[in-house]
Amino acid sequence: MPSAPRRPGLWLGLAGAGIATLALGAGWWLGQLQRGGPSDAQGAIERQVEQLLPAVQRGEASPAVQQRLLELLVALNRKAEATRLLEALADRHPDRWNLRLLLAELRREQNDRPGAERELRQLLALHPDQIEALQLMALLQLESGRGNQAQAMVQAALNRASKPKPKPAALNLGLLLANIQQKQGQRAQAEATLMKVAADFPRDPRPLLARALLQQEAGNTAAAQNSLTMARELTSGPLNAQLDQVAAAWGLESLRAKQAASSPTGQASQGSKEIPASLPSSPQPGGGSH
Repeated sequence: MPSAPRRPGLWLGLAGAGIATLALGAGWWLGQLQRGGPSDAQGAIERQVEQLLPAVQRGEASPAVQQRLLELLVALNRKAEATRLLEALADRHPDRWNLRLLLAELRREQNDRPGAERELRQLLALHPDQIEALQLMALLQLESGRGNQAQAMVQAALNRASKPKPKPAALNLGLLLANIQQKQGQRAQAEATLMKVAADFPRDPRPLLARALLQQEAGNTAAAQNSLTMARELTSGPLNAQLDQVAAAWGLESLRAKQAASSPTGQASQGSKEIPASLPSSPQPGGGSH
């Protein structure tokens, strides 16, 4: 089954409904069927598609049936058919913004970037502060070398969400803006944005976690450890254990760097070099992002 499109380096922890959700649902179902062999699974999926397709085409299928058909088409790698189905559903249900978002993701996965942006512009015209749409649009702009445009778009949305006082949406918008600034090489601006978000949402650990990651990427392990400690004070349960593991790994990495610097050969002693590539995800706060 095709892999879901990746959104590298995003701090938000927002998985849009997207292809990933469809692939997950289809993957579970396919796994159950494959106990009888791949060919049996393929045939069962194709028969299921033929059963569901007529009702969906007539507009008589429930949202659950529509979702199932999309899952099956993705499982069969029939993305062109899934795209046509989504086009019809999105036009038929303009109030269901997630259909337009999913259509944009599907177009991006098929390397139709202009088509993906066209879908997102339609979505953002109706919902200008919809965070998942802004996130995907920013990614498309970054990938095509238009980082300044992405930054201006998200900054405008953040300004709207911050006046007269910060709304819940400002948290994720601030994280996204800092991420864009970091990718643009504006490390100082990214850290300043994160500190502003942390001040506006003092009970949420995510701005501090993002700041820790930014500091660690810059090689400032001591500052990163301090930010992790501050974030840990705002968390509890399993996440604390995860943060402890990250802190320990970063400390070990710092120790190895010092050993390498002092070693006559300039190399650290041999040993495990596995360290976490990113921070663990933090639970979403109670406030919504829409």
